[in-house]
Amino acid sequence: LAGAENEDIIHQLEYRISRLEGVLRLNKMITESGGKIFATNGKKADFDATVEKCREAGGSVATPRNPGENDAILYFVKNFNTYAYLGIKQSPIPGQFHLLNGAPLSYTNWYSNEPSGKGEE
Repeated sequence: LAGAENEDIIHQLEYRISRLEGVLRLNKMITESGGKIFATNGKKADFDATVEKCREAGGSVATPRNPGENDAILYFVKNFNTYAYLGIKQSPIPGQFHLLNGAPLSYTNWYSNEPSGKGEE
């Protein structure tokens, strides 16, 4: 009986999550790429506040690792008509960038002459 009860609870949770994801998709608050969920609250914040909000939500600032993930981030930029922070920072050597945890970048898709630090990256 316990196994059947657990299956029922799991089914109910899956249904509720599916409905919540549907609402968030309608409001253009989430999108998915490669099994990863990308989300926004649609609010403007500075970089440090963004890092903290992502951490509180159990995630991290998005860092595109391939064209699909880059497109997922671009989805929010286009829908909210604003920029997006990435989980990337400049190293002590000007012009070199790495992930927030210090790991090297494995994917970039910069515009020509970018990044310039002027929001056009």
